[in-house]
Amino acid sequence: MSNNITVFGQQNTFKMRMVVLLLSVMMVRVLLMDAVVESTAEFDPYKVLGVTRSASQAEIKKVYKRLAKEWHPDKNKNPEAEDMFIKITKSYEILTNEEKRASYDRYGQTDNTHPYGRGHHGFRHFHDNFYFDESFFHFPFNNKGGRDFADSKYTLHFNQYISEVVPDSFKRPYLIKITSDWCFSCIHIEPVWKETVQELETLGIGIGVVDVGYERRLANNLGAHQTPSILGVVNGKVSFFHYAVVKGHLMQFIEDLLPQRLVEKVTDKNNQEFLKSWHELNKPHVLLFDQVPSVPLLYKLTAFAYKDYVQFGYVDQGLSETADLLRKFNINTYAPTMLVFKEDVEKPADIIQAKGMKKQIIDEFISNNKFLLAPRLVNQKLFDELCPVKQFHRRRKYCVLLITGEEESFATGNEAFLSLASANTNDVLRFAYVYQRRQQPLCDQVVILERRNGAGKILYKPVSGGWNGSKEDKHKLLEELERLQKDPSILNNDAVLPELNNEFTSMFLIRWIYTAYDYLAEIIDDLLHNNWREVMPLLSLIFSALFILFGTVVIQAFSDSSEEKQPKTKAKEASKAENGSPNTSIVLDITYTSNLVKLRPGHINVVLVLTDPTKNILLSKFAKEVYSFTGSFTLHFSFLNVDKHGEWMAAVLEYAQDAMQIDTDEDEAGSRKLDYTGYVLALNGHKKYLCLFKPVYTGEDLDSKPEEEGGGSRSRKGTTRSRSTTLQIHHKLDRLGLWMERLMEGTLPRYYVPAWPGLDKITVNK
Repeated sequence: MSNNITVFGQQNTFKMRMVVLLLSVMMVRVLLMDAVVESTAEFDPYKVLGVTRSASQAEIKKVYKRLAKEWHPDKNKNPEAEDMFIKITKSYEILTNEEKRASYDRYGQTDNTHPYGRGHHGFRHFHDNFYFDESFFHFPFNNKGGRDFADSKYTLHFNQYISEVVPDSFKRPYLIKITSDWCFSCIHIEPVWKETVQELETLGIGIGVVDVGYERRLANNLGAHQTPSILGVVNGKVSFFHYAVVKGHLMQFIEDLLPQRLVEKVTDKNNQEFLKSWHELNKPHVLLFDQVPSVPLLYKLTAFAYKDYVQFGYVDQGLSETADLLRKFNINTYAPTMLVFKEDVEKPADIIQAKGMKKQIIDEFISNNKFLLAPRLVNQKLFDELCPVKQFHRRRKYCVLLITGEEESFATGNEAFLSLASANTNDVLRFAYVYQRRQQPLCDQVVILERRNGAGKILYKPVSGGWNGSKEDKHKLLEELERLQKDPSILNNDAVLPELNNEFTSMFLIRWIYTAYDYLAEIIDDLLHNNWREVMPLLSLIFSALFILFGTVVIQAFSDSSEEKQPKTKAKEASKAENGSPNTSIVLDITYTSNLVKLRPGHINVVLVLTDPTKNILLSKFAKEVYSFTGSFTLHFSFLNVDKHGEWMAAVLEYAQDAMQIDTDEDEAGSRKLDYTGYVLALNGHKKYLCLFKPVYTGEDLDSKPEEEGGGSRSRKGTTRSRSTTLQIHHKLDRLGLWMERLMEGTLPRYYVPAWPGLDKITVNK
């Protein structure tokens, strides 16, 4: 009996304890609900910012800037500064969003971005958004200790994005998450994001996280106007992720970001065509053998990173069309295999095989095989990498350069040079060749050179006797290379090389078509997903450009037709009246208008005055004197035949009265025509002024001598005819270089003309 009483008492005690525990839990929940309701009631974005409910967007923005600067945690050391700053940011987000502001004005809360949940579903929302972590009922945001700092190492800032991420996106894609401290949906995608990021990092993909509360400028720059958002950046172009946040979708999104045609599928039929294209593309070729039907993402990413150096191909080992390739290169089908082919398409230059092929192993393998054994210098970038500028003694590099041609007659010498490069095992030496018709070579032979600075200065030594590919030529070159290893001072010649031409510029149109196709596909994708906010700026830019283009063409067409109609009519009539040839006047009209009357502001036309007998001599001297100034985009050079257009020359100098004092002594009588041969005019068509260069006469002035009686007329004619002999024609432009320097400095006197002479002054004299 006593035992039964004891058991009954124990059961009652246990029940009482359970009741007390349940009551305690209920009390805790009620208290937490009250705290949530109280916090909800306390949060008023209008009170936080100190604005009225009728405040405009401009007023809200102005107040926000002031409060954000005042309460920023980096500047305000108040312990409550961080919480206050978050409230200010959240209030600004609500009041600047029309939907959220309307929801708050109507219900006193927003849909899913309110910091403390919904009103009448407070407990349920509260329970769903609290989770057990290292602490009990740990809130996922709104404090430093509660926020998951796994994303902190990926945090991006605006300057970092512009200076680092955008340039690096041309080598690898970036996946960026847009989030904020008050985003409940961001917490829901966090597990998937972490798992995906962990795998993508091993593939070499860049990861970034942008907190809208702290980096609104960057978020606006990316076009991200809601949280959470996920986007990708490739080649500086931003693309948004529009699908469900699942690991498979994110992996496919990264793969779709990469450009098409990075990797070519290779079979028994096209393998020779693929490998033999090394000469045309000037790149090594890499073949990856694997059993999966689709190209692995890691391999695509590698192809994207090294697209400027290596051409990539993929062989599916499971296809019957690749059986011959597997037998030819003795491929082990149990592990992925990578082969590198250079000039020899029958034998791989390097090979790697591993079951778990990691990114670091592949990068090292490709980096060691980026160039052919003897690549062709097709642009300055390749030249800079093959033959770097000397920095210090241990990193000294020498380049053996063959200047050759594409014709069949050079084939023997080219093959001999390639065989010599293939046998080279010295890392200090780099072999390369250049086509003399496509570039500006140093000389027509084999050259050993070392670059001294980035401005093009080199030290070099030519190999005597040229290069025909004979055994004697190889022997002489090897001797010079052995001497170079012992004594670098044998490079005793110096020169400055011009920048190499880009031989692949003809492919620009193809690249432009591919880029346009990618942009068009992106626009269609945005339209399908109703992403009008991102599409509208681009469409606005396109329509604005088209409007400006067609508007300019129409206005220019009407203005040209009205302006040129009358002058052309007059020119035709004048030409017909003089020599009956209308075509000459039209040509003169076009040339005269484009080179002087309608010359762009800031541009100057430098005109040499000459005659038919002195044309060749003066033009040759003129070219030498002005050669150093031809790099200026504002200077134009031409000549004027004074025998045909003497009236125009006289008319211009007549306007410029000061310039007419150039030969006062010779022109006193006024009965002799001036000789303008060797004069140079700098004409500014827009500002209507000229600068004058007159030749420096070194001979004796025969006109100053008194004329002999009875033979005055003959003496004057003889003086005029003998001017070219007395005044050395090729010395007339000796001081033109100094005059050009003063012209560029702007220190020459300027003679202004009210208007340039008309067409009647430049027509051919009878």
